[in-house]
Amino acid sequence: MVKKVFYDIILASGTKIIKVGVVLKESTEKNIISKVYPDSIAEEVGIEVGDILLTINGEPIEDIIEYKFYLGDEYLEVEIEKPDGEQWIIEIDKDYDEDLGMEFENPIIDQARSCKNKCMFCFIDQLPKNMRKSLYFKDDDSRLSFLHGNYITLTNMKDEDIDKIIQYRISPINISVHTTNGELRKKMLNNPKAGNILDTLKKLAKNNIEMNCQIVLCHCINDGKELDKTIKDLGNLSDAVNSVAVVPVGLTRYREKLYHLEPFNEETSKNTIEQVEKWQKLFYKTLKRKFVYLSDEFYLLADRAFPAYQDYDGFPQLENGVGMVVKFKEEFYSHLDGLENLRFEGPRKVTILTGTLVYKEIQQMCDDLMDKVNNLMIQVIPIKNEYFGGQVSVTGLITATDILKTLKGKDLGENIYIPESMLKSGEEVFLDDMTVEDIEKQLNTKIHICQVKGSDLIDRILNKKL
Repeated sequence: MVKKVFYDIILASGTKIIKVGVVLKESTEKNIISKVYPDSIAEEVGIEVGDILLTINGEPIEDIIEYKFYLGDEYLEVEIEKPDGEQWIIEIDKDYDEDLGMEFENPIIDQARSCKNKCMFCFIDQLPKNMRKSLYFKDDDSRLSFLHGNYITLTNMKDEDIDKIIQYRISPINISVHTTNGELRKKMLNNPKAGNILDTLKKLAKNNIEMNCQIVLCHCINDGKELDKTIKDLGNLSDAVNSVAVVPVGLTRYREKLYHLEPFNEETSKNTIEQVEKWQKLFYKTLKRKFVYLSDEFYLLADRAFPAYQDYDGFPQLENGVGMVVKFKEEFYSHLDGLENLRFEGPRKVTILTGTLVYKEIQQMCDDLMDKVNNLMIQVIPIKNEYFGGQVSVTGLITATDILKTLKGKDLGENIYIPESMLKSGEEVFLDDMTVEDIEKQLNTKIHICQVKGSDLIDRILNKKL
């Protein structure tokens, strides 16, 4: 018989810990705590790195969604296993929206679910070899959608998984719809389970799950009349669907044995803009918001003026490349207008790197900044993306390989400035697994990483004392 010894400790905060000494077998739980924030509830009650979370309020915690859901209670009984096998049951009184202040070795606790589709437009299938290994993993996990904004297709989810989204109020979630035509969606995703998307969306909407939707547009596949049908169907769910992003398919040279797709050009981009603008006018009359938004690439490819700042309704699809240029320019010029005419004591030359698609916009902003600051010379260099084959022109997919190929032998001035979108989140690593330090050594020039924010670019360039 296992003997349990109970005793209480009352902390200064009033939190009560009930320790339970237990002899346990080696745990198979995966909820290993990797970080405890200073001054957090977790630190105060004695939770430490290496501890294992077993249950909250008696419920086993299998993934991050369950963990977040149970944190909503104001009274918690948190069961922790210490490295020596001792169990603690910790009673915690807290505010409704107060976090415990800890992270796990696996941020979603359970294993991430991989994508089971074979989409005709999948960008990962078009990647060259020798890139970061993590780039080749295709995620399709509702938990990652909830936590990090990833888009999911819902094709690898059973009815009970959909019910779990509803039960735990996993909202908002981001859904890759592409088309509401079931048969066409099966073809596009190359998955016989992909056809029930509209029924699933209706079920989620009926249960008040908020959604943001994405359409990766493929010329002569889901554009034209099919795009009209998809937008109309999603518009009928506008009480639950917050926004819809339309994004052009991205194509690289590495499409051997893949479905043949044509890239969008100036003419087809113009046609798409005109088509979507008609829908925006209709939605604005009824919803007082545009509802469906085009990614920046369409306007740049079509050489068309961007919509006004207010037309993006708070930028609900910013991470999808919708409105990034407009928001960046607004931040840039608002900050620039607040500066008085300045001058450096001596000539100062710096270099800014950008993708070819947005080069003209960045060059114009830098010209205006140079007009405001004497003795400042900004060299804007567009990096042609040869790594992916020349058709990919967005800044976020630039590699160190192409940067070195373009910049070697050039006078780069004092510093180079790049946006953080070129790098792995939280790390100074490019897509081709080279680091910022690698480039600095080869070019013998300091690289500064800027936020994707217009005011930050100005501040970093002017960081030298004027």
